[in-house]
Amino acid sequence: MDPFIMGWALLHLFLVTSFSQAEEQGCRLRGDPENPQLLLDGDILLGGLFSFHTSWKERENTYMEKPPPLQCTSLNFREFQLAQAMLFATEEINNRSELLPGISLGYRIYDSCGSIARSIKGALALVNGNENVSDTSKACTKPANVQAMMGEASSSPSMAIATVIGPFHIPLISHFATCACLSDKSKYPSFLRTIPSDYYQSRALAHLVKHFGWTWVGAVRSNEDYGNNGMAIFTETAQQLGICVEYSTTFFRTDSSDKIQRLIEIIKGSTSRVVVAFLSHMDMDVLIQHLSNYNLTGYQWVGTEAWIFDSQTASRDKNHILDGAVGLYIPKAHVSGLREFMFDVRPLNSSNADLFTEFWEGLFRCKFKPSESPEMQKECTGHEDLTGVENVFTDMSHMSIFNNMYKGVYAVAHALHTVLSCNRTCDISTKLDPLTILRHIKNIHFKTKGGDEVYFNENGDPAAKYEIINWQRKENGIVDFVTVGLYDASLPPDKQMNLQNESLVWAQNSKEVPVSVCNERCPPGTCKVLQKGKPVCCYDCIKCAEGEISNSTDSVSCRDACVKKEAVFLSYEEVMGALLTAASLFGTCMTSVVAYIFVKYRNTPLVRANNSELSFLLLFSLKMCFLCSLTFIGQPSDWSCMLRHTSFGIAFVLCISCVLGKTIVVLMAFKATLPGRNVMKWFGPVQQRLSVLGFSAVQVIICILWLIISPPFPSKNFKEFKDKISLECALGSSVCFWAVLGYIGFLATLCFICAFLARKLPDNFNKAKFITFSMLIFCAVWITFIPAYVSSPGKFSVAVEIFAILASTFGLLICIFIPKCYVILMKPERNTKKSMMGKGA
Repeated sequence: MDPFIMGWALLHLFLVTSFSQAEEQGCRLRGDPENPQLLLDGDILLGGLFSFHTSWKERENTYMEKPPPLQCTSLNFREFQLAQAMLFATEEINNRSELLPGISLGYRIYDSCGSIARSIKGALALVNGNENVSDTSKACTKPANVQAMMGEASSSPSMAIATVIGPFHIPLISHFATCACLSDKSKYPSFLRTIPSDYYQSRALAHLVKHFGWTWVGAVRSNEDYGNNGMAIFTETAQQLGICVEYSTTFFRTDSSDKIQRLIEIIKGSTSRVVVAFLSHMDMDVLIQHLSNYNLTGYQWVGTEAWIFDSQTASRDKNHILDGAVGLYIPKAHVSGLREFMFDVRPLNSSNADLFTEFWEGLFRCKFKPSESPEMQKECTGHEDLTGVENVFTDMSHMSIFNNMYKGVYAVAHALHTVLSCNRTCDISTKLDPLTILRHIKNIHFKTKGGDEVYFNENGDPAAKYEIINWQRKENGIVDFVTVGLYDASLPPDKQMNLQNESLVWAQNSKEVPVSVCNERCPPGTCKVLQKGKPVCCYDCIKCAEGEISNSTDSVSCRDACVKKEAVFLSYEEVMGALLTAASLFGTCMTSVVAYIFVKYRNTPLVRANNSELSFLLLFSLKMCFLCSLTFIGQPSDWSCMLRHTSFGIAFVLCISCVLGKTIVVLMAFKATLPGRNVMKWFGPVQQRLSVLGFSAVQVIICILWLIISPPFPSKNFKEFKDKISLECALGSSVCFWAVLGYIGFLATLCFICAFLARKLPDNFNKAKFITFSMLIFCAVWITFIPAYVSSPGKFSVAVEIFAILASTFGLLICIFIPKCYVILMKPERNTKKSMMGKGA
């Protein structure tokens, strides 16, 4: 008996019992072994093309005068399920009164046996069936030509069939052929499908890979139109997203062992840890067996709808090769009543014992007549419980695919309903034209009883929606296909992918996202240099040239990645520079006001008693101290760097020398009041001028030596900030810099000691107390300056130095001169000689 007969058992033909009134007596079931087909006559016929057997072989090993016939092998229960879905939809439509009333749908089904040649043969038989089917014993005469064809599941056979029947405009509706090439209406004008095109799936897979940061992946594809076209779109999209494919190799289930061995070696020798598998479920079933032999675990697999939701593939993965796999699948669906329809196969037992026997033995792996062979199988009773069987046939997890077939049959029915102008009845006199039916199918738009919207775009494709599936193996070893996200191509690009990362499980049961890159990202300050002969994802990281920075890790060219660092310095435009400038100018103005008051009241006892000459010199030096802080602001140059440190050092020494001279005068004045002492003659006005000149001359000499030996100069600091250049004034000679500061500190300490000794002099207005306090502030400021200056980076160290200059200068100005100004302006009665001598009231 022809092996195709085994497929009959699953088609449930005797359950399709609803016919038009003209067929109440029943039409016969016909099968021809030489031209295997299943036929149920009706008013209108649909064609079905299924691969009930997954492979075929030659009956003889040698060719004689003509090629030997082919023999189908390996039952494919999944295709039987799809045929059942077609029959279920046909019966349901025939039982409805509002859709095609008075019209019954029949069908002719061919087994392509996984062969493109047999697919074309079946399609031509359906197209050429113009004869009337008559039965003398029954009142049944119907046209045998089909108005639409359902199938195939694979892309290559669908392309071949669509090419052949294209000129006849007979609609071909596939439930599982996803090749994007079939959307080309110039080549396949009559092809439609109820599953999204691989154009969307391939792009979705590329975005899925990009989402997880995998830029270095391997690719394995079926060596047929499905795999080759799908992988081509994936590779193109991946390149646009910055993803590199390390290798892209083909595989077919009939490949030789040598070719499979080369594939294994490619995967083992690769550095990528992610493999994108654009394979049919039949190819993956074979490949997984070979991968298991080499125990190639630890790779993260990314799959297509063809195998990612296949329980048979999961059950064959005994070595956990595909654990943690992620991929896309058609959104879940439910067709009420389909499960019960599929499971009710017992009527076959009463109609054809041979059919029932073949199916029953294949389903339960038993024999009604066990043989005496060593591989004895258990005996069939015929009463086995089908609901308790767990195999491919009873697996309803592919209800989404069955729903696609269901929607395809209903699409044809709705188009016929429109063509036949059906209302309460249909106009059966209307001559059916395939082109008219095709045009109406393209324009249908309806909802199934499950709520699914059915329509086709201009390319004959439905809306593209996918669930993102993750393989998660349970403790009992069974793989759970967990939905972890959704991809909807109809949404805006930034909202198409919605993922729940926290629920994902990766290869080897890991919770961490695998890393698959050719190179780690280059750190800031470096750029990429491509490795010769390798893709753009493989590169070496080299440092940018001095003064350049790389803020981007995605640019390949160093010319594009490395840019000049931003130069930063304390400028007048920024807030900090503006505030310090304002403080400096305010101090200068304040000093000028004090000098004006002293000039105006220079003949008063208070001004004269405080050594007006040293007071004016001190006010001049204070003004210079305020103004020298301005040289620290702005972009450093050769002159500004030399000027800022030397002017600062000389101005402050001049200032401290004047304060020291005034302090010594106070001490000498007190000592001169003692009997027999005449020390003032040793420190008169001339000696005071010479002391100021001498103290200042030492600092001038230090600064001249500094400028001669190693002067300050502008420099660029690349180390303080990674992305900026700090423009600074290098000290040149650090010894000279600290000598300048040390000399200022020495004079300030000496001045503080002298003022401290004179703090309790019995004068009515003793300026030594204010000098002591001013020196205390001065020393405190510059002692805290040292650690702050050393630890501050870039322009902030300059700001710290300016702050120290201004703070100490304000301290001297306020402590020494403001009390005098207060007396001069607010208490003029105290600005008398008697008051100065302590004799006033």
